[in-house]
Amino acid sequence: MSSPEAEYTRVPGTPPVDDQASLGDLVGELANDLSRLMRQELQLAKAELREEAAKAGKAAGMLGAAGFAGYMTAVLLSFALAFGLAYAVGLGWATLIVAVLWGIAGAVLYSAGRSRLKNVSPMPKRTIDTLKEDAEWARHPTG
Repeated sequence: MSSPEAEYTRVPGTPPVDDQASLGDLVGELANDLSRLMRQELQLAKAELREEAAKAGKAAGMLGAAGFAGYMTAVLLSFALAFGLAYAVGLGWATLIVAVLWGIAGAVLYSAGRSRLKNVSPMPKRTIDTLKEDAEWARHPTG
């Protein structure tokens, strides 16, 4: 017949369980183990968040640099267009034409963005609805 000690495998790093340990001692050890586990999980979550934040920061930096590169491209292409038009209408008129083109593009983008912004609701309607349903269920759990 095997002894009760042979029926379980002790986790490395934990003290052996005394056959005479009281229920209170066992519950205390369980609470300590759970507390240690929660602290370790929290530390892991913090480390993962730091790592993901670093990745996001690098990606945001790249997107910012791409935006600046796009801006510089637009500026230089605008100069090229102005200088190209300067052969036909003069430099002053050419730069005015390019500026008007940019003004029209800005007005169109502003108008489109403004109309889309009017459709944005600052209230999370679905969340509010589900919270109301949850509150109603809490008041009458049996239906």
